[in-house]
Formats: sequence, structure tokens, C-alpha cells
Amino acid sequence: MSGLSGQDASLGVGRRIAMRMTAFAETPIMAAIRAGVVAVVPLTIVGGVFMLLANPPLPAAEAWVAPYAETLSIPVAATFGLLALFVCLAVAYDLGERRGQDRLSSVILAGSSFLLLAVEPETGELAAEPLASQGILTAILVAIAAVEVQAFFTRRNLVIRMPDGVPRIIYESFASLVPLTVLVAGFWAVRFLLGVDLTATVQWLFGPLIFALNTLPGICVYAFLVTLLWSIGINGDNALDAIVAPVFLQYLAANVEAWEAGAAAPYSTALGFFTSFVNVGGTGATIALALVLFNAKDPGVRRVSRLSLPTQVFQINEPLFFGLPIVLNPILMLPYVINAMVLTASSYLLMEWGLVGRPVVGIPWTTPPVIGHYLVTGGDWRAAVWGVVSIGLAMAVYWPFARAWMKATAAAAPRDRP
Repeated sequence: MSGLSGQDASLGVGRRIAMRMTAFAETPIMAAIRAGVVAVVPLTIVGGVFMLLANPPLPAAEAWVAPYAETLSIPVAATFGLLALFVCLAVAYDLGERRGQDRLSSVILAGSSFLLLAVEPETGELAAEPLASQGILTAILVAIAAVEVQAFFTRRNLVIRMPDGVPRIIYESFASLVPLTVLVAGFWAVRFLLGVDLTATVQWLFGPLIFALNTLPGICVYAFLVTLLWSIGINGDNALDAIVAPVFLQYLAANVEAWEAGAAAPYSTALGFFTSFVNVGGTGATIALALVLFNAKDPGVRRVSRLSLPTQVFQINEPLFFGLPIVLNPILMLPYVINAMVLTASSYLLMEWGLVGRPVVGIPWTTPPVIGHYLVTGGDWRAAVWGVVSIGLAMAVYWPFARAWMKATAAAAPRDRP
């Protein structure tokens, strides 16, 4: 009885932790950050396509494309070069909606405040760097501040109200006048009177996180947390994305800039590393488990494995994850986490040793394995080969655990019958 009581207590603690983590991930600010970063991913995909066209991975095409390379690079500058601005607008839009504010006004408040901070004090002109990847974290903070100030004044009715019957667009534009004035005056004073470079300050404050996520221990800790949370029923990606996604996006933009300049990409863990090199066929490389169980003796397990394969080709593993299940299954949870750690460490080291290219192209997270490995690295065939090896490696990790689980399931089956 005491053993059961202890187990129930530990499950109760796990549920409470899961509920708190889920609640934290779904707070308006965290959800808005996640939504804002996801909203700009198509920009990285479009920019990546034009970058590949301007810098084709096939040597035979380089000479043919060379006269048009500069023109083909213009969309890259229009997407990656303004990434922080788009993030600011997207976060403000989503958070404004969650706070019950006029979304268009939220976007204008945030955008104008952020652009003000990008003006060079010496020349009075917009600087390029704060609008690109270096300004992503500042953009998020400015968007949050702008919407929160807007909501503060609106809730306390400290805004200019127009008479009933005035068109809504005019009504909302006058309602945003007071918070806009406060925001512009406040950020102007900080940047130009006090001389504080907020972009540089934010980069310094978040420096430890930016550094850690591109180290082997840091990215392994992240991989462990994501899969551990998934193992107990929490969407690990959603829980942590609001914190790490802006950093990974910044890494990708820096890699794109370096690649276009003909230099080596500086970041191994840029956006695309985890989705392509670690989540092979779904988080925890579960496509490998589906292949291991493809001819399982148990008809139910065999059916789930085979039916889940088509979705796992596109990195969607929920049918297998909850169908077997892996969640809260002690035998399958262990290789699930181990695979993420193994693929994270091995992929990172291969990139650091120069044996596999680093992420330089934004691709949809649903891109199939091997193809995704090839595309995300800008056409590195070695990455595609590693994709195939990764699936085989993950199968080797899953195999003994899957076999043990099948034996335990078969042994328990007779006791479950009436």
C-alpha cells in the first residue's frame, strides 16, 4: 500500500507540474511570442528559396546564375533583412488580440516604437542591423511593452473618445493617440536623451542564453527538456518555443548573412537544426520506432505503427506517440529521450567538425527526413546521408526497448482477460 501511495503521490506531483508548465506556455505573452515567431517563418522559407537560387548548390549552375545573383538576392534582404521588424509587428498583433485591443493600433504602436529605436543618433537615419536578426529580442520586448501600455490606458479610459457614429477606424486611431505619445516620448528619451542602445543592452542581457543554446551542453539540455516534457504529456516544443525560437531564428539569419557573403555559417543550432536533425520523423525520431514495430506480432501495435508511418514521413508523430502509447510509458519513454540526446549531440559534433553543413535555409517543419537534411543545409549531400544514418541509429536505440515492451505487454495480456 505504501508503494502505491508513493506512486500516486509522484503522479500527482507530475500532473501538477504538467498543468503549471502548460499554463505558463499559454499565458498571453508567451503565446503571443510563439505565434509571432511562427508567423514570420514563411519569410525565412521564401528568403531561403531565393538564397538557393542565387547560390545554387550545383556547381554546374553557378556560372549560369552568376549574372543574376545580385538581383536574386534582393528578396533575401527584404525578408531576413527586416526580420526583427516583422517579428515585432506579428507579436504585437497577436498580443493585442489577446488583450482585447484594436489589433491594427497595436501594430502601429509597436512598429513606430521599434523603428524609433532603430534610428542612428548621429545621422538620424534607420540603421540596418536592429531591423535584422540582431534586433529580434528587442522587437519582442518592444511589442509587449507597446501592447501593455495600450491596454493600460484603455482599461483606465485614459484615451481620447470620439462620439458614437464616428467610423471605427477613426475612433481607434484617436484612441491610440495618448498611448502612442507616451510610447514615442518614452523610447525617444531612453534612446536619445539617455543614450541607451536598447538593442545592444538586450543582446547583452540575453547573452548567456544566446551563447548556451549554441553549445553542446546547452542544446542537449534543451533536447532533454523537450522530450521529457512530451513524455509526461506536455507539448515540450510549445512550452519552450517562446524562449528559444527567437534565438534560433536569430542564428538562422546570421547563418544566411554569412553564407551569402561566402563565409562559414557560425551557428550549428540555427532554426532547422532541431526540426530536421533531431526530430527525424517526429520528436524523438519516432519514425524509427514505427519501422521497428512494422512487423510486430501484436496486431494492434502493428496496425498503429503502419498507419502512423505516412504521417511520420511529414514529421507528425501524434498517432504513434499516443496510439502505442509512448507518453507515460516507462519502457518507451527512455529510448525516446535517449534518441533526442544522441541525435542532438552527434549532429552538433558533425557540424562543428565540418563534416555536415549547418542550417542556412528556412524550410517547413513538415519536410520529410533526408530531404529536409539536404535542403536546410543549402544542398549538402552529406547531410542527406546523415539523415539516412540517423534513422538507422534511432532504430538501433529503440529496438531493445521495443522488444522488452512487447514481451512485457504479451506477458501481461492473459492477466487482463476476464
